[in-house]
Amino acid sequence: MMSTTPANTSLAVQIQQAGGPEAMSLVSVPVGDPAAGQVRVAHHAIGLNFIDVYQRTGLYPLPMPLSLGMEGAGVVEAVGEGVSHLAVGDRVAYAANPPGSYCQRRVMPAMNVCRLPEDISFETGAAMMLKGLTAHYLLKRCRPVEGLEAGDFVLFHAAAGGVGLIACQWAKALGLRLIATAGSDEKCKLALDNGAEFAINYRTDHFTQRVKDLTKGAGVKVVYDSVGKDTWDGSLDCLRPFGLMVSFGNASGPVPAFAPGILGPKGSLYVTRQTLFSHITSRERTQTMADELFAVVQSGAVKIHIDQRFALADVQAAHRSLEARQTTGSTVLLP
Repeated sequence: MMSTTPANTSLAVQIQQAGGPEAMSLVSVPVGDPAAGQVRVAHHAIGLNFIDVYQRTGLYPLPMPLSLGMEGAGVVEAVGEGVSHLAVGDRVAYAANPPGSYCQRRVMPAMNVCRLPEDISFETGAAMMLKGLTAHYLLKRCRPVEGLEAGDFVLFHAAAGGVGLIACQWAKALGLRLIATAGSDEKCKLALDNGAEFAINYRTDHFTQRVKDLTKGAGVKVVYDSVGKDTWDGSLDCLRPFGLMVSFGNASGPVPAFAPGILGPKGSLYVTRQTLFSHITSRERTQTMADELFAVVQSGAVKIHIDQRFALADVQAAHRSLEARQTTGSTVLLP
């Protein structure tokens, strides 16, 4: 971790207005002591996620100036009144609101900050919390009305990304038959190497027809879609009757408005728009999910792939790579 700033300040990435990667700048900000319910964390690694792009571009509008970043790992420097689950010196990791993890250190609410097991590195912690907890709620809490059992087919878009590679491995551990999509043959191979049963290059194959072929015309019980506009219509046509469409991102742009009436003729389908932060609304819920994530990683059933590392000062390049879909697995920023 960088140590070029005094203990009461931090270098942090901020934007003054929504825009492209060039809108981000590294500035020095004051860092005080935690109030009740807060902790101060010194970061060792920071996670990069598509939600950061949505906030930077204004797709998810937030007050300005805005400090970016939703995920990080480091060491607790100070603990506010009423915080009993953390102590000074604890190794921790988190996915949490409000944004602000793109920095050396910060004061933040303690609710979603979890102690990091000693056998999980800071980089792995920073790369796994938001993505791993997302994979957890998708596979374990977003279930179709007819249930989801070992042997069932599911479709997962952008399967070579950070969430996708975790989901491929976790789905295999659960006995699910995951059909992956990705934007290149190399990314498809990565998904297959991490537990996907089938992989479709959506740039060269019509994924809807391939899914129908693979499922012998039956369709899948669930589609997990973080791509958005480009995959929405085709995804609905991949579902079996009473299937569930789980939208959890907009990498290609937001889904256009649609008439709910189309869901009936397509098989009385269900649609949900999910966000992690609806699932971690208390310390107990956060800890329960984190414990399951830590356990599946410690067991070796899920490995966290960190395929890109950028210095915090190179955050513009990191965002450009992510938006151009040049990344695989997880990306971390190093302060």
